[in-house]
Amino acid sequence: MKMWQPDGRITGPYPAREAEIGELNRLFAEAFTDRYRRDGLVGVRVPPLNPAVWTYALRDAGTGAMIWRDEQETLIAFNIAHHSGTEGWMGPLATRPDRQGLGVGRAIVEAAIDWLKAAGVTTLGLETMPRTVDNIGFYSRLGFLPGHLTVTLGGDVSDKAPRRFGVRLGDLPPDERADLVARCQARLERAAPGYDFTRELELTHELGIGDTVVLERGGAIEGFALWHSAALADARAADELRVLKLFAASRSAFEDLLRAAETAAARLRLRRVAVRCQARYAHAYEALMARRYDVRWTDLRMTLVGFPEATPPGDEIVFSNWEI
Repeated sequence: MKMWQPDGRITGPYPAREAEIGELNRLFAEAFTDRYRRDGLVGVRVPPLNPAVWTYALRDAGTGAMIWRDEQETLIAFNIAHHSGTEGWMGPLATRPDRQGLGVGRAIVEAAIDWLKAAGVTTLGLETMPRTVDNIGFYSRLGFLPGHLTVTLGGDVSDKAPRRFGVRLGDLPPDERADLVARCQARLERAAPGYDFTRELELTHELGIGDTVVLERGGAIEGFALWHSAALADARAADELRVLKLFAASRSAFEDLLRAAETAAARLRLRRVAVRCQARYAHAYEALMARRYDVRWTDLRMTLVGFPEATPPGDEIVFSNWEI
C-alpha cells in the first residue's frame, strides 16, 4: 500500500520552541479563522492565544510539540501532542490555509499518532467541531471513531457568596503540596489506571496560571479539580476560570468541586466558571444543569481504533480537557 506523502516542499517535524510562540499564534489565528469562514461563520475572527497558555501547552507536550516549515523556512503546520500517563491526545493542530489539501494534514496527524504510540498510550484521541463534516471524515479515514460530545458549559458566579471548599495546592508548602499531589495521583490511578495528571498539576502551579483544589473526607481523596484563571486570548483581561482536569468519586463530590471552583472564581473577581463536560457522564451534566450552567459550545470526541478512553467504575467522574 502506497503511503500518502505530503508536499515535498515542507520539512519537519521539528520540536516547537517557546521562542516560536509568536509564529504559532499567527498560524493558529489564521487557520482557525479560515476554518470558521469555510463553515459559514464569516464574521468570526479567532484571536491569538495568551503566550502563557502556549508556554503551558509546549512544556506539557515536551517533544510532542511539533512544527513543519516550507521552503522559505516559514511555519506551515503544527501539532501539539500530549500524554498524561497512558492518556494521549493531540491539539491544537493546524495547517496554513494555502497548503491544505496537499497531504500536510495527514502527515502531521500521523506524526502525532506515531509519537503517542511510542509513548505507550492506551487512549489516543482528539476533538473536532461536530458541524465540520469534512474534519470528521478526514479523521475517520485516519482510523478515528466518533464518540461522545464534550459540552462546554459556563456558570455565572457573580451572585455566589465566596465560601471555602477543599484545600488548594497553591496554599501549601512544597513538601505538603508534593504529598497531596501524590495522593491525588494514587486515587486517580484507581479510577483510570495509567492516567497521570501530575505534570499538569505541577506545571500549572509553577507558571502561576491557575491552581488545583482537593477535597478530602475522612483522610481519603474524594476529588480534585485543576483550573486555569489566566486569560485564554492574548491582550484580553481574564474573565473566567476554566476547569481542565477533574476527578470526582461521586456526584456529591463533583457538586462540591463546582462550588470550590465558583468560590475560587469569585475570590479572583472572575465572572464565570467554564467546565468542559464529557457527555457520557450524565450525572455530571445533570449537576451542571441543576446549578444553571449554560451550554456554550460542543466538540466531538474521537479516539483511534483500539485506543479508547478509560471507563471509571460506578459514579466516578474523570474529566480531561483535550484542548488548551
